[in-house]
Order: sequence, then C-alpha cells, then structure tokens
Amino acid sequence: MSTSNLRRVGPLGLLATMGLLAACTTMGTGVGSERNGAERANFSWKSTDDRTGTLTASLSNGETFTGPFFQVTHDTRVETLEPLWNGWASPWHGWRYWGPYPDTAFVTHYSGRVVANLADGAGEHMRCHFTLMHPQHGMAGGGAGECQLPSGQTIDATFANS
Repeated sequence: MSTSNLRRVGPLGLLATMGLLAACTTMGTGVGSERNGAERANFSWKSTDDRTGTLTASLSNGETFTGPFFQVTHDTRVETLEPLWNGWASPWHGWRYWGPYPDTAFVTHYSGRVVANLADGAGEHMRCHFTLMHPQHGMAGGGAGECQLPSGQTIDATFANS
C-alpha cells in the first residue's frame, strides 16, 4: 500500500486491514505418542484458509518433520441446486444453501478428513491422516488421527478445538 493510500485509509482503516489479514491465518498445536509410549510428538500447524496449511511434528528423539496438509472437500455448483427452490415464493430462511445465489457460487462440502505428507531434512517422510471434529473450521475445529513414521510405527495425534 502506498503512503498516499495509507493517508486516505487512516489509522482505523489500517488497523481494520491488518485485522483482516491476520484473520486469514490460523495456528494451533497438537500432541501425540506411539501406543507403547516410546515416541512422543508435539505438532504445530498454520493455515491460510480452511483447507490447507503447513504441519510440523517435533519428535521426542529430536527429529522434525514439516510439510503441507490438505482438508479433503468437494464443491457443488449452486445452480445445480436451483430446481430444489421451484415452487417456493422466497428463500428458505434459516436453511443453508436454500435461496437465490449467483450463478457462479459454490457450496463446499467438508469431508472432515485431513491428509499430510511431512519430510525431515534427510528426505525421510512421515504421513498423517486426521478426522476433524468441526470440519467447517478446518484444523482450528480440532480433531484426531495418526501419523506413520518412516520406521512404520504410528503416532496417535490429537488437536484441540481452538
């Protein structure tokens, strides 16, 4: 943003803009351990939307794995639902997805499943899958799942609803 634009926006506008930018990023943590308790992990994640982000697993043996995570979703074009509104004088207030929408709108269906592929500095990989408690909130909605280490051992993981 240029200096002249900053002057026009003013301090309150600048704070609002910064708040919007900060609202796009969410972060959180989780914990996990092997079922036999031999290996523990601390997880941290950072997302920029409700579907994708970066996950880091820091293991008790000192190894760290980092990589992308993705929430599995599918989209429905709203115009596909249009015949369902026929015969109704107005939108169905209080019912999600029932009402007039722009022709290009999509409705996102969240599966509640998240997958991740993490790597360490040596090129070893750790794969993870989680089920979210509140899928529409992404990882911030909390969840649980497991990660498989390169050795084949698994770590059960939980993420708090933040």
